[in-house]
Amino acid sequence: MCSRPPPSLAPGGKMKKFNIRKVLDGLTAVSSPSPSPQLGSKENELIPETLQSEHFQLCKTVRHGFPYQPSSMAFDPVQKILAIGTQSGALRLFGRPGVECYCQHESGAAVIQLQFLINEGALVSALADDSIHLWNLRQKRPAVLHSLKFNKERITFCHLPFQSKWLYIGSERGNIHIVNVESFTLSGYTIMWNKAIELSSKAHPGPVVHISDNPMDEGKLIIGFESGIVVLWDLKSKRADYRYTYDEAIHSVAWHHEGKQFICSHSDGTLTIWNIKSPAKPVQTITPHGKQPKDGKKPEPCKPILKVEYKTTRAGDPFMIFSGGLSYDTVGRRPCLTVMHGKSTAVLEMDYPIVDFLTLCETPYPNDFQEPYAVVVLLEKDLVVIDLAQNGYPIFENPYPMMIHESPVTSCEYLADCPVDLIPALYSVGSRQKRQGYSKKEWPISGGNWGLGTQSYPEIIITGHADGSVKFWDASAIMLQVLYKLKTAKVFEKARCKEEKPSTEIVDEDPFAIQLMSWCPESRMLCVAGVSAHVIIYRFSKQEITTEVVQLLEVRLQYELNDLESPEGGGDQTPAPPTPSTSPSPQTAGPQTHPSTSSNSSDGMRDNIPCLKVRSSPLKQSPGYQVELVVQLVWVSGEPPQQISSLAINSCYGLVVFGNSNGLAVVDYLQKTVLLNLGTMELYGSNDPYQRQLRSPRKSRQPSGGLCDINEGSATSEDRCKSPTSAKMSRKLSLPTELKPDLDNRDNSFSRSRSSSVTSIDKESREAITSFYFCETYTRKADGGLTPSLWVGTSLGTVLAISLNMPPAGEQRLLQPVIVSPCGTLNRLKGSVLRMAFLDSTGSLLPSAFEPWYEPNAPANGEERDKVRKRRPVSVSPSTSQELNENQYAVVCSEKQAKVIALPSQTCVFKHNITETSFVLRADVVQMNTGICVACFCANGHIMTLSLPGLRPLLDVNYLPLTNMRIARTFCFSNLGQALYLTSPTEIQRITYSQEVCENLQEMLGELFTPVETPEAPNRGFFKGLFGGGAQSLDREELFGETGAGKAPRSLAQHIPGPGGIEGMKGAASGIVGDLARARIALDERGQKLSDVEERTAAMMASADSFSKHAHEMMLKCKDKKWYQF
Repeated sequence: MCSRPPPSLAPGGKMKKFNIRKVLDGLTAVSSPSPSPQLGSKENELIPETLQSEHFQLCKTVRHGFPYQPSSMAFDPVQKILAIGTQSGALRLFGRPGVECYCQHESGAAVIQLQFLINEGALVSALADDSIHLWNLRQKRPAVLHSLKFNKERITFCHLPFQSKWLYIGSERGNIHIVNVESFTLSGYTIMWNKAIELSSKAHPGPVVHISDNPMDEGKLIIGFESGIVVLWDLKSKRADYRYTYDEAIHSVAWHHEGKQFICSHSDGTLTIWNIKSPAKPVQTITPHGKQPKDGKKPEPCKPILKVEYKTTRAGDPFMIFSGGLSYDTVGRRPCLTVMHGKSTAVLEMDYPIVDFLTLCETPYPNDFQEPYAVVVLLEKDLVVIDLAQNGYPIFENPYPMMIHESPVTSCEYLADCPVDLIPALYSVGSRQKRQGYSKKEWPISGGNWGLGTQSYPEIIITGHADGSVKFWDASAIMLQVLYKLKTAKVFEKARCKEEKPSTEIVDEDPFAIQLMSWCPESRMLCVAGVSAHVIIYRFSKQEITTEVVQLLEVRLQYELNDLESPEGGGDQTPAPPTPSTSPSPQTAGPQTHPSTSSNSSDGMRDNIPCLKVRSSPLKQSPGYQVELVVQLVWVSGEPPQQISSLAINSCYGLVVFGNSNGLAVVDYLQKTVLLNLGTMELYGSNDPYQRQLRSPRKSRQPSGGLCDINEGSATSEDRCKSPTSAKMSRKLSLPTELKPDLDNRDNSFSRSRSSSVTSIDKESREAITSFYFCETYTRKADGGLTPSLWVGTSLGTVLAISLNMPPAGEQRLLQPVIVSPCGTLNRLKGSVLRMAFLDSTGSLLPSAFEPWYEPNAPANGEERDKVRKRRPVSVSPSTSQELNENQYAVVCSEKQAKVIALPSQTCVFKHNITETSFVLRADVVQMNTGICVACFCANGHIMTLSLPGLRPLLDVNYLPLTNMRIARTFCFSNLGQALYLTSPTEIQRITYSQEVCENLQEMLGELFTPVETPEAPNRGFFKGLFGGGAQSLDREELFGETGAGKAPRSLAQHIPGPGGIEGMKGAASGIVGDLARARIALDERGQKLSDVEERTAAMMASADSFSKHAHEMMLKCKDKKWYQF
């Protein structure tokens, strides 16, 4: 724990007292009304508040997961960095595992192409809004140095030759423009489409789909037009050397490294190979997946080949790799990547459509043998890397956390600063779940360096998914790695086909989806609630067991008061619900049924049957989380059970509690019995304050921002690290209809309920249970001591208490019953209750009591078992020598306000109205380094923190307007200033609200750019030097510069300086290749060139063309020597 011990109140000790007059400190302009201290709270002026507004600052830290809706990709073969662009203008950069970075183009337009300035620490992006941008990657947070926005042309293709500063840009009109990437200015040199094709075609050739220079001659440019025309353009003479026409549209073009042949892929599934000097017809035409007719006719057309790459090897046959091209009769076949190598053709099936692929080669030089070793395939929802060097082309194991969305995320929890033994324990059971058959080689994307973070505390993220799986992630030090995966659906029988689906299911799809999770990190007990009104309790074990019979309890929670028996006697006894719910039914043959009422009776009314069928066969349980008990709500007189809205577990008491819009149930998971099953109204007893007609207390609320189905964060916390263990309240909110189509339906409501005869008005007027907290506290004003209790919060803002009379620990705990008795109402707030917590008399957070973890499957006669049973649970209670009258404070936060209540007197000492116009979606009481606070996330996008116990506003930032359900469902705060939410269906965004973390973030982030020597250029060999025929260089500066080509028209494109200039200059100044970079990415803002940079630019120009000059000198030397002088 990072919290300091509570300050002592010794006489003479100086300490900052909390002064009510300073309540308005840190109140920002947008903040809501100030907290109002209540009368008679003198003692509270003595409680120090260490947290001040300067301790808080909000910023994004890292984004994990697969880039949502990817659109383009590039790779730097020297730096070994991968870049992925998306349809929303995001840029994700990946180096070695743990080095990743997220940037965003301001316009939000789709990224259509990416080009690295290889080994320069820079990247060019082309966007669908016809802008190009130069990113500086030499700083930890990359920034745009320059932008260029085209006004009259639509960009379709870009090409930047290796070690060149001139970027070729092809347009929809068929023209090619040239941009200097140092100054981001347009050259006056333009290749117009009509000049390129001249009389070879009467029609317009279509957009430019490909540009590349001949690997052996930089002066020759190949231009592919969509219609099927390819032109070899001579840059010096400004005319076309050859034109190649084919009657099918072109999708891509690739060169053989010797520059004598190129290959085109076409829309009819063919590949054509051309010799550059034979434009009349292709040397070879192949339809790799087409059936060859016997009579010599053309093979039948196939699907388009969208991209082809042609890579040579020194020792063997070249590789031809392409996507698409399958025959049309392969209906239902998955997308494929085809690898042709010599006589073998491998068709590699992918799980999702292919967006792009790149072949990774040993050399960055296009005029050398390429030696391909891997293929990176970017799919719509995955990234796959194939090992070309091993037989069978195995894939590499992806070390990035990219499968967060393997099944859609339906709930999320975050625990920062949790017990240190947890991550190793989860890792050891999770490592046995690893798949086999991956490539033995190291992951090839290995660039960058890790940050030097000093943050040492362990962090865990838990994600619940639509298929019923729960994943545990190690999130320490801004990394993310999956530790362990639990499949909760294994407990149930699965329908093999749609016809077999039980008619009792209450959701159309994903019946096992996880809705809520409650976790006690110290005892490792886990409890999950699913959408089919089921709760499963798990224990953690390192040993494998086989459970012969899954223990099952069925609970009948209903709304109608007269259907339930009234509580007996003076309230000490447990109110007895109808027998079906109390009798534990360790089932023998499927879930327990009751012949008199159960199943579908003659009139078809379903009664006493659960939504899902628990499996009857033995269940083999691997090390990790193992089922302890399944609790299911059943249908009542034809009414389906209502979904669970709140959930909590406590390992010290051995209890689980859950609630919905009908009421709540308390379950003893040690004795496997239902202790309490009460409708919400009965919790009030005779003091029910509400007139319970059918009314709709929430109809007037119109949330800001489009919301479809909000699952509100509200929960209890069973752990020392104050986890936001969740219990969420599901609530329908009406939406303007025009907003609804914008929200991703599947993503925004994973629980579409089947019809229910309860009218919507009736549902709206019900009071749901929204929040729980287990604690040792005072439940009545007259209480002289602390007793175990359960606090309950409802959707109408009521806080109630239930006292728990626990038997002695050890054997007696398993034999004697736990006595549960409702104590009535304690307080009321505006809006639904989201979170409760308790402070001791010094203002320190009181964690819930817990039992330390032990191995549940230790041998019965083993010493460890005896030790375990003798161990007393750890109960955290305040010290006995308390000098103040008020012994504890309850903190309660609702959708609208927060209150601090003194106990046992139950007087409200502080109150703060958080928001008038919106409502809080998630609230957590969190431990910071120097104190505790309440953190809130509002539906209007504000993130706020309030001091404790004074409820002074410390932070209020308008961060993120709530645009969809996903954010509301997954947002959670954790300790030490950490928070997260799902920013897209595939990505987790982590943020911090701590000033300290913001300051240290720069150190913690990894570095993308590392100084690496560029490999030597290929040796041309003696005879090529003697007789010519090697690579021909070109003085592009002379050709494209202002002196040679003049200026481009100003109206064509507009130059926009980027924000990253100055920092980029600093970044470029360091490192081995600093001089080179200074000249390459000349960071001369607004054209003011420093003389120093000018000199280096000249030096750089010389080094950029050194390859050709060395070749020229070699030729001169050889020219005058006799053959015997060599």
